[in-house]
Amino acid sequence: MSTLTRGTPPRTKVGLVAGGLGAYWPQFPDLLPQLERSSARVAERMTALDCDVVDVGFISDAQEGAAAAERLRVAGCDLIVGFLTTYMTATMLVPIAQRSGAPVLLINLQPTESMDHAAFDTGQWLAYCGACPLPEMANAFMRCGVPFRSVSGYLEDERAWEKIGRWVRAAGVRAALRRGRHGLMGHLYPGMLDVATDLTLVSANFGGHVEVLEFDDLRVRVEKVTDAETDERTKLAREVFELADTVNEDDLSWAARVSVGLDRLVADFELDSLAYYHRGLDGEIHERLGAGMILGASLLTARGIPAAGEYELRTSLAMLIMDRLGGGGSFTELQALDFARGHVEMGHDGPAHLAISSRRPLLRGLGVYHGKRGWGVSVEFDVARGPVTAFGLRQRHDGAFGFVVSQGEVVGGPLLQIGNTTSRVDFGCDPGEWTDAWSASGISHHWALGTGHRVDDLRAVADLLGAELVHVQP
Repeated sequence: MSTLTRGTPPRTKVGLVAGGLGAYWPQFPDLLPQLERSSARVAERMTALDCDVVDVGFISDAQEGAAAAERLRVAGCDLIVGFLTTYMTATMLVPIAQRSGAPVLLINLQPTESMDHAAFDTGQWLAYCGACPLPEMANAFMRCGVPFRSVSGYLEDERAWEKIGRWVRAAGVRAALRRGRHGLMGHLYPGMLDVATDLTLVSANFGGHVEVLEFDDLRVRVEKVTDAETDERTKLAREVFELADTVNEDDLSWAARVSVGLDRLVADFELDSLAYYHRGLDGEIHERLGAGMILGASLLTARGIPAAGEYELRTSLAMLIMDRLGGGGSFTELQALDFARGHVEMGHDGPAHLAISSRRPLLRGLGVYHGKRGWGVSVEFDVARGPVTAFGLRQRHDGAFGFVVSQGEVVGGPLLQIGNTTSRVDFGCDPGEWTDAWSASGISHHWALGTGHRVDDLRAVADLLGAELVHVQP
């Protein structure tokens, strides 16, 4: 784990079942073969969505539905897709939805955009009748307490397939959270009440496991890093970063050594994310470890293992969600408001997501970290120009996690050169109004800033997690 190569997360597992009313088959002999061809095409397109498809075939009655339900339950799918090819009864799909334990997506994709009304007989019409059972399924699922969502269109309808792809991506994020192992190392930054998180709430809201770590877990691994490994990591740093003339060679070497030890910590505890902080005192080893984290944490984040400072567990989870959606996700807070240009300046000192930088990221040497003890090298860049999404997790008074999202655009303008990531974001309104609305959402003072406009994807993830989403758009 010594390069910027991203690890390969488990592929999303999608269970697929297609169905129709068996009473039709003897009445219209050409209907079932046509529907099975449509089912095969859906399976083909589902596989192209970068997921593993568990196709249990075509069901024609409740007994076959029950058998399919058991197969999908055993498969442990992240999403169940029910393809309504023609009319079918709710008894065929309700057991599948109840037993699988996975979110359910119903799709109604007729063969083409429109029927040939003058030429079609009853059998040909029935191939276009997938919309008919959708209200029945919805009613039955609601009465059984089973959440669901649906997409209607036709087989080659790209609008519909973009929506289906969104649900598959969202299911992958949900699975990553449910399977995730999230490191929490050190202690809370004193006084940050908004950052404090009850660890049980992570499992209650998202699933997954929080591994509580000590800085000594890192210390013992850093002590075993060899000079050769340190030199190799220093070489990597010089390849990835531009180095400012303020970088001290001893500080860079120490950061490289800590980076190798940090990789071992992540590997040994099989972590998918990490949040950390340690105050330290008078240059002792734990203070030096905390101050030496930025290089290694940034390299980890670029590889899809987000690392956030200041013990910000919820923001490290937000960064993970944003990364899995393809938007990167860099540790961020408010820095200043530029009323002259209409921009919000945001970023953070410490680790950053190198993959979304507008340029080759810079390592700058700092004699002091503002608000923290220690000194060393820090990362400096701004996010690539273009659409971005600010995304964070809020915790309500009842313990429920919620999504807070706002879309803007990173634009050019003057930036501070102080070893921080800093981006200018135009949210299309007065920066003061945006800041008031963003703060009123209940967000903490940290969040993830990612590339692209991601509110639709995040809305799908929130739906699968049962979380409320607040879209801030003053």
